This record gives sequence, C-alpha cells and structure tokens, in this order.
Amino acid sequence: MSDFNSPNGSSSKVDTFRLPMPDIQLPVVGETFEKPSKHLIEQLKKVSSATASASLHKMGIRRTFIQGPQSRIPGAKVVGSVVTLQFMPQREDIASGLGQEYIEKQSALWAVLKTIEPGDVLTVQANADPYTGCFGEMLVSYFKERGGAGLVVDGYIRDWPHVKELNLPIWCRGLTPNYASQSDQFPWAYNVPVAVSGVLALPGDIMLADDDGAVLIPAKLAPFLLQQTLEHEEWEVFSRKRLAEGGALEKYYPLNEEGRQEYELWRESLANQPG
Repeated sequence: MSDFNSPNGSSSKVDTFRLPMPDIQLPVVGETFEKPSKHLIEQLKKVSSATASASLHKMGIRRTFIQGPQSRIPGAKVVGSVVTLQFMPQREDIASGLGQEYIEKQSALWAVLKTIEPGDVLTVQANADPYTGCFGEMLVSYFKERGGAGLVVDGYIRDWPHVKELNLPIWCRGLTPNYASQSDQFPWAYNVPVAVSGVLALPGDIMLADDDGAVLIPAKLAPFLLQQTLEHEEWEVFSRKRLAEGGALEKYYPLNEEGRQEYELWRESLANQPG
C-alpha cells in the first residue's frame, strides 16, 4: 500500500506501488526540418483546398483531405508550414493525467508551443479522442502571440467562449470541457511524423485549410501543384463567368476542346489589356 495524490487533491490509500518506468525520455523530439519559403506560401494562398485536393489526386497522392476537423470560424483560410504535435495513449507507468494540468508543463504540448514561428500551422494527432481538450484559451492565446497562423487538430479543444474571441483560424472535430491529459491521451512528441485522420503529415509539409476543410500538401510537391492549380483556378474563373452568362455546361465545365480554345483567347485578351 502507498500514498498518492488523487485527482481531487486528497490523499488516498491504494493497492499499488511506484511502477518502474521504461527507459524513455519525454517529450520525444524530432529532428530539425526545413520550412517552405514565404514566397511559395504566399502563392499557395491563391489556391483553394478543393483545387489542391483534386490536383494532388491527379498527381497520384490520394490521402490529403483531413476528414473530420472543420473550421470553427466561417470564412477563415490558412496556408502555412506544418509543425507537428503527437498525442499518444496514456500508460500509467510512463505518463498519466493524475497530476492534473501541471504535468503537461513538462510535456510535448508546452515544448512545441515554444518553437512556433510566424506563419506556422500546428498540426495535431489527437486520435479523434472526444475527451481530450488539446488546447484551451491560454495556450491558443500564447500560440497566436508567437505568430502561429492556425491549428488543425484531429481532436477537440476547450474554452470555446474565450477562444473564439481570439479569432484564430482553427480546424478541429469539436469541443470538450476536458483538459489535454484528463482522459486517455497524453502529449507525447513534437516535430515528428503524425497521422491526422489517416493522413500522414511531416514537419515542413504545407497545410492549406478553408471552409471546405484541411488539405495536406507534401513539401516537395508544392511547386508542381502550384503550377497546375493556378491555371486550374484561372480557367474556373472563365468557366464560372461563361456559365453565369448561360453557357453550356458540357462546354465549360470541365472545358472541352472548343471551350479550351475560347479560354486561351480570353487569357490572351486579358494579358493584352493595358495596366
């Protein structure tokens, strides 16, 4: 029999002992990584998540849409370098939430926030656990103060009445009253590969999120995607205009050969306009 501090702060007698810990150092920290250029990020802001997802699919990358997390702020859009945070299931001989929120100060959750740079999108593997509040008002406020662009969380957050006043773009599965280590998950690692809704995200990849959802863009593919999608977005502007004028759907979406020729003439006329 030994003493421990129960979650409500009282001392209790339990039929247990101090469990020997495995030889592991928390938090687990990944290697340093290169972030995409600011110019590339600015260019990708012209691209929608729908176009990015479709273009990546055509390139053979089929799992990019992070299904589940939805925008908490209608109309918000974010494009930025992926910084990762990984929650893992609790195991009582390693880490648990019995120490309440104070134990989290030594975890990956606090550590990763100290690394945030302007424009970063913190991408969180929280295993869709509805009882784990990955972020609350204080941490979101700190993240925003450091210049973080947005959060994409495969899980839940708390303190929404206060968090929404911060007006930070957030994509998450929903809301919970619980703090981060209150239930079955624990902030385990950062700057490591993570799985968000079945999508593999690597540190230094690019996250593009808007009202349709969040899409993961592999870093090395971003320049090729940009080249394809800017043209796609441009001909959609043309097609939208023609359809609004009563044009034939089979001609303008997607463009058939006749529509493509008309689009090229339209592009040429725009290029030749003064100013």
